Amino acid sequence: MKEMINLNETPGCQVTEFILMGLTNRPEKQGPLFVVFFLNYMVTAVGNLGLIILTSVDPHLNTPMYFFLRHLAFVDLGYSSAVGPKMLVSFIEEKNIISYNGCVMQLFFFGIFIASELFILSAMAYDRYVAICKPLYYMVIMSDRVCWILVAISYLYGIMICLVVTTETFASYFCESNIIRNFYCDSLPILSIACSDTSEAELIIMSFSAFNLVSSLLIILISYMLILVTILRMNSSEGRHKTVSTCGSHLTGVVIFYGTLLFMYLQPQSSHSFDTDKMASVFYTLVIPMLNPFIYSLRNKEVKGALRRLFKKSCKPFL
Repeated sequence: MKEMINLNETPGCQVTEFILMGLTNRPEKQGPLFVVFFLNYMVTAVGNLGLIILTSVDPHLNTPMYFFLRHLAFVDLGYSSAVGPKMLVSFIEEKNIISYNGCVMQLFFFGIFIASELFILSAMAYDRYVAICKPLYYMVIMSDRVCWILVAISYLYGIMICLVVTTETFASYFCESNIIRNFYCDSLPILSIACSDTSEAELIIMSFSAFNLVSSLLIILISYMLILVTILRMNSSEGRHKTVSTCGSHLTGVVIFYGTLLFMYLQPQSSHSFDTDKMASVFYTLVIPMLNPFIYSLRNKEVKGALRRLFKKSCKPFL
């Protein structure tokens, strides 16, 4: 069992490092879990990097939809990388220790990518709305400039929010316990071990979280409601099927991502358990970034066509 002790030798001093509880404290499970999550991270890295490269080099994928998909793959890779490598180290180290500054940086970068993903998914829903409901004006409305503005807003807003959240979290004083009940540095588990009053910080963090979740989800729901109205007005069943298939991948990704977040945040406080929240956190921090490249490529003829063209071009010098 990993030793869980208070690292502060002098009572009352500010901590300089934290202990992350990790996924398990049973030694016999450390090796198998390391293998599972190492493979998970490798698939996540290869899948998302592949999607970024493919949508960048293939001229057939030079459309707003794949522009947003490229940035979705980037933020997926970003927040899984903020958490995954440190978690892998925890399986082979005797103590799962992270420095104070390391914890600050992990919380900051993880938060930026998660917040950005919420609004990139919203931008993708808006893109699908314009493509289906206003097809004649699609390239005018979704110009390169508009696409870059939407993505820039997502990143800049994520940075601004995370500066506030990180500052509020680490403005608290930590003097008694340095054991974080999670496998990565997250704001609420960190605040739960603070010695100072954290009610204001918790209110700010929960308010931002609720606003981000509700506002981004509202954009997605309105976009899909308008898409549904357009689909119901179509006379051709073939046209309906084509339209639904166009939105299928994005809708699947949205349901999985938001479903996990809503499961975590909408549970009654009395039914919350550390193990349940930990498993939900594993799912949206490590499993979803691995699934997204498959969701957006396996049933996408354009992506599969681009992949075939890339292989042919790569293999041509050897033929």
